[in-house]
Amino acid sequence: MSGADFWSNNSQAQTISKEASSYEKILNLLHTLENELNDLKELLSLSKEEEDVLSDISQQVKSFEKKLEDLEEESFYSGEYDDLNAMISINAGAGGVDANDWAQILYRMYTRYFDDNNMDYTIEELSTAEEAGIKSVAITVNSFRAYATLESERGVHRLVRISPFDSNKRRHTSFAGVDVIPLIENSNEVEIKDDELRIDVYRSSGAGGQHVNTTDSAVRITHLPTGLVVACQAERSQLQNKTRALELLKTKIALKEKEDKMQELNSIRGDQVEAGWGHQIRSYVMQPYQQVKDSRTNTEVGNIQAVLDGEINIFIKDYLKWRRQGLND
Repeated sequence: MSGADFWSNNSQAQTISKEASSYEKILNLLHTLENELNDLKELLSLSKEEEDVLSDISQQVKSFEKKLEDLEEESFYSGEYDDLNAMISINAGAGGVDANDWAQILYRMYTRYFDDNNMDYTIEELSTAEEAGIKSVAITVNSFRAYATLESERGVHRLVRISPFDSNKRRHTSFAGVDVIPLIENSNEVEIKDDELRIDVYRSSGAGGQHVNTTDSAVRITHLPTGLVVACQAERSQLQNKTRALELLKTKIALKEKEDKMQELNSIRGDQVEAGWGHQIRSYVMQPYQQVKDSRTNTEVGNIQAVLDGEINIFIKDYLKWRRQGLND
């Protein structure tokens, strides 16, 4: 980083700077812990002579334990893609209009979480449903460790509630699928031939506030050899959306090529399953009781409204602990 030509490649320099910052944080914590441990040793030797020192020791131990917790959290981020930006997509699954509404509720939950945690995001594509809710939405999240933060959300999310669309007020179960992929930063190395693409232009749909464009400039690109599809409506012009969609497509192709080469599809992306019965990673129950439960970590929260308002940190942290345990095993 001290080299004269370090910033000649801005993208690479930013990546290295982020990595260095992460290492610096760990080293600073270790130095602080070492100093505090030495202080505690001195206080312990003094405590044999002065009883008043015991209260100081208690305070020092609490401070030491908190820093150990911070250091432990750093150990959660050991995955190859953990530090990268990410794309999260939500698709309505089984459950008809309730599933479309459920997908929109999840969309709100994640954007509230991003706003509360100062995570920059852009709505790349939003498809509204005819009666209520949305069919799908794709969001890019530009934040350090966005992929590690959101990886816990990949899978099927199940909602049980009294349906607001049922005149008989019966309990309904609906599903939505959430996918998360890392945005690989060297994806520009991927070459795509024009005859490998099918490009469709269409009108953007849905209300996304300041994060989505609603002009006649949305672009959907299909990569014919792989079947990968990306869509973008975030920009104001068709050309800008096409450029952005191509960047996202290159990222997906780069990721797929890496997955195929390393034969690690399950460890990187997780199993892609139908958004329906028996596959959920998390259940949100409103009736006959209120509870959100993650089936992998067994984490439970009784305040479902707080979760739907974006308070999902407990699920994210417990998932990272669970993931680390799996890597160690």
